[in-house]
Amino acid sequence: MFDPPAGHKPKIAISACLMGVEVRFNGGHKESRLCSHALAEHFDFIPVCPEVAIGMGIPREPIRLVGDPARPQAVGSVNPDLNVTQLLADYGRSMATQLDDISGYIFMHKSPSCGLERVKVYRDNGAPQKDGGRGIYAQAFCAQYPDLPVEEDGRLCDAVLRENFLVRVYAYSDYQALCAQGLTRRGLMEFHSRYKYQLMANNPLQYKVLGKLLGSMGRSDANDVGPAYFSQLMAALKRCATRGTHTNVLLHLSGYLKQAISTDDKQEVQQLITQYREGIVPLVVPLTLLKHLFRLHPDPYVSQQVYLQPHPENLSLRNAI
Repeated sequence: MFDPPAGHKPKIAISACLMGVEVRFNGGHKESRLCSHALAEHFDFIPVCPEVAIGMGIPREPIRLVGDPARPQAVGSVNPDLNVTQLLADYGRSMATQLDDISGYIFMHKSPSCGLERVKVYRDNGAPQKDGGRGIYAQAFCAQYPDLPVEEDGRLCDAVLRENFLVRVYAYSDYQALCAQGLTRRGLMEFHSRYKYQLMANNPLQYKVLGKLLGSMGRSDANDVGPAYFSQLMAALKRCATRGTHTNVLLHLSGYLKQAISTDDKQEVQQLITQYREGIVPLVVPLTLLKHLFRLHPDPYVSQQVYLQPHPENLSLRNAI
C-alpha cells in the first residue's frame, strides 16, 4: 500500500516551460496544467531549461536538429553557423551529476534540446528526415540514468501512460529510500515481495525471473545484486499493464478472501472484475471493493502489496483505466 514517509515528496525534474516559466525561444511558455497544478501537490518539481542555461537568452534564435538522426547537430534555424550541440550535451551530463536525487523527469516533446523521441531532424537542404531523433540535452542526461523514469508531457495526457509513469516514479523513490537505509538481503527480498502483484500486472514473467535473481544472492551480496535487480525491475515496470493482466491480479487477490467472505460478496467481486475486464467499469471499481473487504478481513501479506495503492489515492489515476 502507498505509505511514504511523512511529508516526503519525490523530486521530478521538468522542462521549465511546462511549469509556465517564460523561457521559450519566443519568450513564451508551454504550461502543462496537469504538471503545474494536478501533480504539483504530490511532487517537488525542479524546472530546467537547458537552452537558457547555456546562455542562449530569451528571446533567442530557435534551433533545430540537422544531419544523422542517430547523431544530429543542434544548429540555428536562421544561422546554421550557430551550433550548440556540445554545449547542450555537456550541460546534460552536468545536470545528471547535480540532479542525483530525482525520481523522474518530464521533458518537453518535440524539443530539439529536450524531446525524448520523434523530434524532427532535417537534411542539410532543409527537408525533414523520415526518422526522428532525440533532443541533445535529453540524450546526454538519460544516458547517465538509463533506469530513471522519463516521459514527455504530451504522452502524459494518455491515462494508461500517465499511471504507468507515476507507478515507476514512486517505485524509483521507494528504492532510493531502501538504498538510503543500506541494502541488505532481507530488505531486497521484502521490497520484491511488496512489488509482487504490481509486477504481475506490468510484466508477469519478470516477477519469477527477478525472484530467482534474488534467490541466488548470498548474505553479503546485496550491494552487488541490488543494482542489477533494480534495473530489471524498472524495465519490467515500463511495460504498461493491460485489462488482461490487471484482471489476473484482481482474481489472485480475491483468492485471499475466499475463506472469509460470503457467497454474495464473492459473486459481487467476480461480477465487478468481469465488468472491468469487459471495459464496462474502470479499475478503481473492483479495487475499491477489494480494499474494503480486506479492511474487514485483513491479510498481512496483501496489506503490504504496493499494487493496491502504488500512488496517492487522490491522484485518481485508476479512475480512467
